[in-house]
Formats: sequence, C-alpha cells, structure tokens
Amino acid sequence: MIQLLATDIDGTLLDEHRFLSAQTLKAFQKVNYLPLILISARMPQAMYYLQDALQKKEMPIICYNGALVLNQQKQLHSTTIPFKDIEAIAQIALENNLHCSIYRGAEWFVPELDYWAQREENNTRVTPQVQALETTLAYFKETQQQGGAHKIMLMGDRDAMDHAFAKAGKLQSQLHLYRSKDTYTEISPMDISKKTALELLIKECFPEVQMQHVAAFGDNYNDVEMIAGVGHGVAVDNARDEVKAVAAYQTAHHKEHGVAQWIEMYL
Repeated sequence: MIQLLATDIDGTLLDEHRFLSAQTLKAFQKVNYLPLILISARMPQAMYYLQDALQKKEMPIICYNGALVLNQQKQLHSTTIPFKDIEAIAQIALENNLHCSIYRGAEWFVPELDYWAQREENNTRVTPQVQALETTLAYFKETQQQGGAHKIMLMGDRDAMDHAFAKAGKLQSQLHLYRSKDTYTEISPMDISKKTALELLIKECFPEVQMQHVAAFGDNYNDVEMIAGVGHGVAVDNARDEVKAVAAYQTAHHKEHGVAQWIEMYL
C-alpha cells in the first residue's frame, strides 16, 4: 500500500526539455489522491512552478537536499553552512577560477551572469542576484543571525574542479560535498539528507504515513539514503549504480518518463 510519493526532480522527474511531460502529468493526475513531495537540491523558487503544473502547490517541499523544509510559507526545518565555511569555499572558488553560487532560502547570489549562471537560470526558471563575491560575503557576514548558506554550488572546468574538490575535501568534517557532474560540486551542511528531511516532514505533516509505505524516485548519489530508507525505492534507468543497488524497483530513463511508467504499472 502506497501512502505518499516523494520524487527527486533533475535527472528523475523531468523530460529532455527539463519540464514535466504530458505522460508524467497524466500519471500523477491518476494518483492525485496521494500526497506528492518534491525533494531536490533546488531552491524553493525553482520548485514552485513544478508544483503548479502538478496541481500540488498546497504540498510541503524539501529544498537544498534537505537543508530547508517548507510547508507553504512555514519553515519546518533549516540547517545552514556557517559563514567561516562560506568564506573558505569562496576562496577555493576564486583560486581555481570557478563560478560560485551561494543560496539561502529564496536568495541566489552569483558573481556574474556567466555561462554557468545562465545555464542554471534556464534550467530552473529563477533569475539570480548578480553582485561581486566580496559583496555577497559581506552580506552573509552582516546577516549571520539569519543563518548561513543553505547551499553553495561550484561550477566550471573539470580539471579545476578536481583540484578544488580535493582542497574543499578538507572541510568534509563540517560539510557534505557532492559531485553531481564533473563540472558541478554542490556543498551542503553535513547533518542533512533527503531521507532525514523526508522523515521530519512526514512526522510534522503526515503522521499517519509510514516510511515503509512511501514510494520515492531518484537517480543520483544524494538520493541513495532516501531510496534505501523507504519501502518502495525506485531508480530510473539513468541512475547511478549506487542508487540502483539499493532500489527495490527500476524503471525507465527519465527522458522516457520513467516515473510515470512506474506509477502506471504499480498504482
């Protein structure tokens, strides 16, 4: 018995146009009676338009890989990267000529609207605030009482990223570094995960739901714990081997509407 659906977005739910296919929308309409939780490394504003399309805007969301959990405008949980670590990561980015995006809640700061920022803007339909990295660091230093960063994302040349990743690895006792692509490193607070965030959300909003009755969909390293932790973990065909290894089910590639195919088959 499935009581709740939870799904990653990029590489899992979206089609080749980075949107929800007609087949996916139809499949979710079929099971509209079930709670649907979007759970992603994205910021909230990059998730709301997908909730709108799914007619699930009233549902809570899990952002920044679990660092921020929201129920409508109510904050259920927030864990951030402290300023000293933001400053250290920014310095590593500068030394390696990497783009450095810094996120907090609805805020997204970039040093320039370069190739990387424009790519993310196109993918997420959110426009960043452009200002010098020094200005952003000063802002975070002055507003530490509001918390640090929910996420930092480094983007750039693969070789430079290799070097930066190795250097930033020295901070891994405080931070979680996740190499989503050769050219992308996503940095989050250490004590968060999609699984723990999902457990918290269920406890707060759906206390009648048990994790063994949750179906969760994912594709990448940051999905492994969640996929392993629910009763019905589903890996799309393009998922990392680590995800497939812990999944109870495997479905088609995200570009072939794998999530929709699983729903059509099992629900």
